[in-house]
Amino acid sequence: MNGWKGRIDLPEGPATRRWHQWVREPVAGVAPGVAMLGFASDEGVRRNGGRVGAAEGPAELRAMLSNLPLLDDTPLYDAGTVDVVDGDLEGAQQRYAEKLAALLDAGHLPVGLGGGHEIAFATYQGLALHLGKRRPRVAIVNIDAHFDLRRQDRGSSGTPFLQAIEHAAALGLPLDYCVYGISASANTRVLFDTADALGVHYVRDDELGLLDLPARVAELQAKLANVDVIYQTICLDALPHAMAPGVSAPSARGVPLEVVEPLLDAIAATGKLKVLDVAELSPPHDRDHVTARVAARLIHRVTHAAGRTART
Repeated sequence: MNGWKGRIDLPEGPATRRWHQWVREPVAGVAPGVAMLGFASDEGVRRNGGRVGAAEGPAELRAMLSNLPLLDDTPLYDAGTVDVVDGDLEGAQQRYAEKLAALLDAGHLPVGLGGGHEIAFATYQGLALHLGKRRPRVAIVNIDAHFDLRRQDRGSSGTPFLQAIEHAAALGLPLDYCVYGISASANTRVLFDTADALGVHYVRDDELGLLDLPARVAELQAKLANVDVIYQTICLDALPHAMAPGVSAPSARGVPLEVVEPLLDAIAATGKLKVLDVAELSPPHDRDHVTARVAARLIHRVTHAAGRTART
């Protein structure tokens, strides 16, 4: 429970509480709620040739989440952090997957706190472990400037969704991959070709303006109507550089919050959101905690919206 501290407003009670006053450890038998699980990893970013620093992301996210207001009585839990030790990314991903699967088995909504986007393959593996022999149609919805469909000798922050797609195919698990925010200046032709060959649904950043938003939301809703389970992942480098400087690969354009938030709201409103993670927060490169605050806001928004949908 380290890292959870902040302001206390008086009189102390449900209407004045903040996250740091409400978060607990997810011991056996507790009521289902939102359960945060950190993944302190730079290894995938390092392997992918990016600037490191994302391993500090989980601690910074907890600090920024601490003071956010509690908008309802949904239980909040902190399940700790999985660290990458001696460059063993694959071992850490497996440990993370097992912890996440246990949270899902207990009925929680896990929220992954990254760490590089290599968290995504760990999250997917945890979801697959939880599903076991069940074969629902799963959608991975990624807010990202990059496809992360690289084919490399070792897994990295650039490979997780190709790994997930190939893993799901081997299991016979139906998997749709959708990416919003793709930058034409940040992905090679082979990545676009790979996405096309795999049937990936993607929307470029320059196709996600405010005037495009109603059509994009309707399009997303139509796609998600045909799936059973949603894994939502947010790469902070999809946001404009001024809003998210503290990432491994800052964006030259990005998608503004005015567009990102309605997309996230539409996903949460389906009632199918099973797991969420936020990746690529790199505190050493942040400015005035701007990126961390935006990331915390998105987690706050999505978890509250998902909880509200579950209660209705």
